[in-house]
Amino acid sequence: MRYIRFFNELQLGDIPLVGGKNASLGEMYQKLTSKGILVPNGFATTSEAYYLLLEENGIKAMIETHLKGVDVTDTEALQKSGHAIRQALLEATLPSSLTQEILNAYAMLSREYGVENADVAVRSSGTAEDLPDASFAGQQETFLNISTPEMLLQSVKECYASLFTDRAISYRSSRGFEHLKVALSVGIQKMVRSDKASSGVMFSIDTESGSQNLVLINATWGLGENVVSGRVNADEFLIFKPTLSQGFESILKRSLGSKKEKMLYHEHQRTLNVPTSEEEQNSFSLNDQEVLELARQALLIEAYYERPMDIEWAKDGLDGKLYIVQARPETVQSKKGTLSIEKYDINTKNATILASGRSVGDKIGSGAVKIIHDTSEFSHFQTGDVLVADTTNPDWEPIMKKASAVVTNRGSRTCHAAIVAREIGVPAVVGCGNATEVLAPIYDVTVNCSSGEMGYIYEGKIPFTCKTIDMNLQPTKTKLMMNVGNPAEAFHLSKMPNDGVGLARMEFIMTHSINAHPMALVDLHQGKSIEEEENIRSFMKPYVDAKAFFIDKLCEGIGLIAAAFYPKPVIIRTSDFKSNEYANMPGGKTYEVDEENPMIGFRGASRYYDESYKEAFVWECQALKKVRDTMGLENVIIMLPFVRTPEEGQKVIEIMREQGLVQGENGLKIYAMCEIPANVIIADTFLDSFDGYSIGSNDLTQLVLGVDRDSGKIAHVFNERNPAVKAMLKMAIQACKRRGKYIGICGQAPSDYPEITEFLVKEGIESISLNPDSLYKMHHVVEAIEAKVL
Repeated sequence: MRYIRFFNELQLGDIPLVGGKNASLGEMYQKLTSKGILVPNGFATTSEAYYLLLEENGIKAMIETHLKGVDVTDTEALQKSGHAIRQALLEATLPSSLTQEILNAYAMLSREYGVENADVAVRSSGTAEDLPDASFAGQQETFLNISTPEMLLQSVKECYASLFTDRAISYRSSRGFEHLKVALSVGIQKMVRSDKASSGVMFSIDTESGSQNLVLINATWGLGENVVSGRVNADEFLIFKPTLSQGFESILKRSLGSKKEKMLYHEHQRTLNVPTSEEEQNSFSLNDQEVLELARQALLIEAYYERPMDIEWAKDGLDGKLYIVQARPETVQSKKGTLSIEKYDINTKNATILASGRSVGDKIGSGAVKIIHDTSEFSHFQTGDVLVADTTNPDWEPIMKKASAVVTNRGSRTCHAAIVAREIGVPAVVGCGNATEVLAPIYDVTVNCSSGEMGYIYEGKIPFTCKTIDMNLQPTKTKLMMNVGNPAEAFHLSKMPNDGVGLARMEFIMTHSINAHPMALVDLHQGKSIEEEENIRSFMKPYVDAKAFFIDKLCEGIGLIAAAFYPKPVIIRTSDFKSNEYANMPGGKTYEVDEENPMIGFRGASRYYDESYKEAFVWECQALKKVRDTMGLENVIIMLPFVRTPEEGQKVIEIMREQGLVQGENGLKIYAMCEIPANVIIADTFLDSFDGYSIGSNDLTQLVLGVDRDSGKIAHVFNERNPAVKAMLKMAIQACKRRGKYIGICGQAPSDYPEITEFLVKEGIESISLNPDSLYKMHHVVEAIEAKVL
């Protein structure tokens, strides 16, 4: 056939003939099926067929006339020209030779699947589409559940017309593609019955941090168009590639999407969106084994193409198998350099949060709220406005490029609108739920995407700064590590020059991931009635069992930090809430007594072997073991806080051993926080049990000077530079160096005081763990000191 190629006749070199999408499908169909990648068969029309259509219908000159000198920023003129061209293509007659070849090929495909008329997806594929330097994702149309010859021929014409949507014209113009040199191929592919299961999108790179160590999967019930279009808030999964490739089960994060609709087959409308059940909304649309299998397929596809990939997948509800229905190069994050990063900073302490959702990008934008419902309102939008909509799609690219930020009610981080926002560099917050309602009466807002996976919309224009951080720094002999609190920020922070994580606090991970008193969850797991049970169960969803919820969420928090900095060491300090902090957690008041000075009360290691808390610590141990042994993140080092006596340390280490956390096995190290004078005075005895110390200068200063650091009355006495404190620091360093044990510091002092940093370097400390905002500044301090001392 002259105008048709089946997938077994196509390969990547055929992009000029059938476009990137169809060429890639042919390449995978031929080369990756033997590796376990299932690709439904199909065929594609060629670029020659498109040009034949233009020639026989006399449309070429008309297109040139309408697009000559068109100003894509003039939305009214753009809409007028685009509409005229699309109408001409829809009214055109398909060449008879092309019509016959399409029908013959469709009959062959139907016979292959044993049906009279196969249900197929009809997709557009531009011949300049999905090149390494341009993502045309979503620029043309897709038609699903096409199941008659008549519907197929009409869908082919509609695909041709979609080459001239407003978004496609704008996209080509802004990137220098000549309109008539971009032809269109139509792909016809057997549908996967994901209407009876689930489907979605996955990237073999993290779309936000740009980490090439991650696979990001979005999933929803039914046909995948709802994920691509941004109509639903999908489930999200992050998988860590380095340990996945070693055979570990390395799912770092599971985020439940609301998934309020699903797209199904419909006899008359082809597809129909229907509400999902409460059970579907509160259940993941993939199980863990399916997530891992998809991620392994992403690794295979990426390895074959030798670049990060953007992949669409579908699960067939009839045979239960996972299929790949598209794969194209990822074109945004994979192009970014790493010599410098932009770091945004904003003070939102007293700001009012109006809405929140998933962040796209890591920038901040502010401006006047402009709520847009459809393309007819584009003329009202001004450069610098904040675009607020129920959902956007790539049709809206012309005004998205004018926006200072984009906010939507619906959508996930891999929908087409998010991809466009990311590519043009506009911060976006998607899936807010009610943004169009709550922002309607507001004039100015600030949209903050700089705080990790969640984006926030604040009332008013809040000042913010942006500075460029040089990533090309020389390593120092003294290891410069980082204190990391929020797991959601870990992959962004890991891009800064660092030697690992010197302190990740378990209690911060609990705050972000669990938000309930651990013993309340223990009692809930044991079938006991607890206070605030309804509230706790509401944020446990979709989990029913409290223990599974606790362990999985801890694993995710620890795993995100450990994976972000892998294979560098990541020191996880077990939980160290004070009794008053525990009491304020949901369900907490039942389990805590009032202490007049909780700073030196029932905290740290003393809790772990006490029967009132021991089971919760056992759960912590089980989570840590799962991160190291099941997820393969053996770079995790465990650190115990506030160990008052050597005997207390030994008791806790024995509990850890009983839970399978054995020093030396799989390289496991256990450190103690050095934050009590006893830890310094009898360091040798403590170090008989521990592999090293990390100095907690905050508590050490408090206890050396007898200053309650929660007391405002005597805050002026609290000073880490006091000679007595410095003497303690020196003694701790010397004790560890004598024993050949690790010695670092993770307290606040070196982040605040260059003179403390200088003192520590001169004393030969092994590592200094700093707050992220101090890392760059102190790197230069350490570099200068080492140049003098060494």
